[in-house]
Amino acid sequence: MITRIVKLHFQEKHTADFMSYFDSISHVVNEFPGCHGMRLYRSVDDHNVVFTYSHWDHIEALNNYRDSEAFQTIWPKIKPWFAYRPEAWTVERLFDGFEFHRDNR
Repeated sequence: MITRIVKLHFQEKHTADFMSYFDSISHVVNEFPGCHGMRLYRSVDDHNVVFTYSHWDHIEALNNYRDSEAFQTIWPKIKPWFAYRPEAWTVERLFDGFEFHRDNR
């Protein structure tokens, strides 16, 4: 299992556009084969910065999404709204303290 974290910094005038659009397309990623769910986070310091956080079976599943018609529709729509170039990381979990807290309540 891998996790994909993407930082998106939007122009202030387009942050609300993204949030509205995200509501309409979030299910596309969530339901994509190989995806085990996605979260959206917003910076408490700068509300124009959001992070997507998604879990995938493996890198091939993520790449299948990135090569899909869905991604090819979504990305060009939001790309003009960016204030800065997006940053992305694909990581694997080495430790999960959340599981400890969930199991010990």
